[in-house]
Amino acid sequence: MATTKKAPVNKTSDTAAETTVEQEVKRKPTEIDIHQSVPVKNGFQGELIYKSKRTGEVFEWKNFGDEQEMELFELKNVKSAEKAFFVNNWFMFDDDYSWVIDWLGVGEFYKNALKVDAFDEVFTKTPEEIAKTCKGLSDGQKASLAYRARQVIADGGIDSIKAISALEDGLGIELIER
Repeated sequence: MATTKKAPVNKTSDTAAETTVEQEVKRKPTEIDIHQSVPVKNGFQGELIYKSKRTGEVFEWKNFGDEQEMELFELKNVKSAEKAFFVNNWFMFDDDYSWVIDWLGVGEFYKNALKVDAFDEVFTKTPEEIAKTCKGLSDGQKASLAYRARQVIADGGIDSIKAISALEDGLGIELIER
């Protein structure tokens, strides 16, 4: 996330007397070490694997929400070579590292994304809120939410036909047989 700095700005009044006014100036993070490692979470419901074309290193997340450290430089390479990891929100970042999304220039793919720990919260919403939430999700997150919804339905966590219908309409899939 960009840091904010207060910078003085000189203003001249009609009487030619100068006063100093504090004005916010937004700075871009220019002093970022591209070899800095940041935690990247698996936003895919299942095993996620990325193999670096640059180094051959394999990054593997076994389960949804698992975390793996990656260098910023490597994330830039992923953006260039495998943009689907961002488009589908398979790579997720905690709030402390949300600046990485802006730094990489992939914010458009994350504006409606659910946080990894917020998937189950969708199931507690009203059918109208569920439909609205599902509408803005990426295809990758829709697939992940559908997978999780099937699990929660099977465990009896969602038993409202209205909620299930809203999920089916919003996700564009059938969750239960009728």
